[in-house]
Amino acid sequence: MPDPPKRTIIETVREYGNRLSRFIRGRVKTDEDAEDILQDVWYQLSNVVDLEGIESISGWLFQVARNRITDTYRKKKEESFTDLTPDDEADGFSIRDLLLADAETPDDQFFKDLFWEELMRALDELPDNQRTVFVQNELEEVTLQEIADQTGENLKTIISRKRYAVQHLRKRLKSLYDELDNL
Repeated sequence: MPDPPKRTIIETVREYGNRLSRFIRGRVKTDEDAEDILQDVWYQLSNVVDLEGIESISGWLFQVARNRITDTYRKKKEESFTDLTPDDEADGFSIRDLLLADAETPDDQFFKDLFWEELMRALDELPDNQRTVFVQNELEEVTLQEIADQTGENLKTIISRKRYAVQHLRKRLKSLYDELDNL
């Protein structure tokens, strides 16, 4: 009697990819988190030596996804540069607005230039690896997972570097933010 055909990873991704993606996206806050978790699930699957040894591939995939979702919620919330501003800034401005806004007046341009100058100085104070992660993630919009893949570093290491960078920038730019907010 011939052996039954062996399931390949490619067939598994085709069969379960969309369902698994929808499952994950419905349980996490951002598309970036969902993509990272989905990639982790596929990575875990690629490390399985004998796919045929898994009784229920569907059950296994969804359990790995649930575990990764749980891990995501357990880890400390990743800090973002946009978190530099206080939550109660309804009447004020946000740093993101300042960085991205078109200058309408010479004063606007002056404040924008001042902030960028201070941001660059603060970034120069960071270790190279923290600065690189911050710039790629926040300014170049490269995902943390992509940075980890490019550098060969553990994702948690990349997240940690970003966190330290954000903490430094928060501390370093707080007085400038306060000054600009009080004008």
